[in-house]
Amino acid sequence: MPFAQLKDRALISVSGPDAEHFLQNILTTDLDILAPGEAKPGALLTPQGKILFDFLISRAGENAFRLECRADISDDFVRRLTLYKLRAKVEIAKADQVLVTIAWGHESTPSQSDSTPITDTRFRSGAVTRCYGKTDERSDLAAWQAFRIAGGIAESGCDYQLGDAFPHDVLLDETGGVGFKKGCYVGQEVVSRMQHRGTARRRVLIASAEKPLPEPGTELTVAGRPVGALGSTVGTTGLAVARIDRIKAALDAGQSILAGDVPVTLAIPSWAKFSFPQEAVSAEEA
Repeated sequence: MPFAQLKDRALISVSGPDAEHFLQNILTTDLDILAPGEAKPGALLTPQGKILFDFLISRAGENAFRLECRADISDDFVRRLTLYKLRAKVEIAKADQVLVTIAWGHESTPSQSDSTPITDTRFRSGAVTRCYGKTDERSDLAAWQAFRIAGGIAESGCDYQLGDAFPHDVLLDETGGVGFKKGCYVGQEVVSRMQHRGTARRRVLIASAEKPLPEPGTELTVAGRPVGALGSTVGTTGLAVARIDRIKAALDAGQSILAGDVPVTLAIPSWAKFSFPQEAVSAEEA
């Protein structure tokens, strides 16, 4: 089975009698439906609803949670959580130099691991597990990147920039990263309004081309007008965050969509529930 070991991740533990209540009131994830052995995506937002930090959250025992995030943002994440702590009875700590081992495919579990595997619930096709600690498996980062792209799963840094995206933009509303039935959390009003009004225009799409795609961050254009940008790429496939109304207009008009100077085809991930708008945006509205 394929495995990948990530060295650029960090773990933040939040524990104590008030841990669940504390996190439930500030994060997008609904912890009431977070089962033991699961890792769900989530975000801490600005009051305006933009993603400040993204992560995977799992239970780490009674009154304890584990938040896995990018190592380069972990210190800032700890500081931000601490700002919200106030008088809550919680302890917030970061573990350094964490090795994350990911396995995917049927019965995908590392043979020798320091921790019990947990299921990454973002993926709909095939089992994906994460272990925290050293394993003896051979790492295949390119295969993991290709699998993640094929699954339409975006992550900050490589696919979008923190502070520049709403949860709907990167499909957190469809991967279980936003609890629409929970109470208030930071940025909740904006996210709920986008959900109920159906106003999300930027979405993650899967890009494909007949030749290798250019580097991440390359602008997507239609007739010289920007419609989005590439994220992670592997060969001729990649992820993109793009305006689906403008993509619809291009498709209806038979116009080419370019990543740099490379023609691309953009598709909605097969598991996603959203669709291209029924009516395309006009040139004036674009």
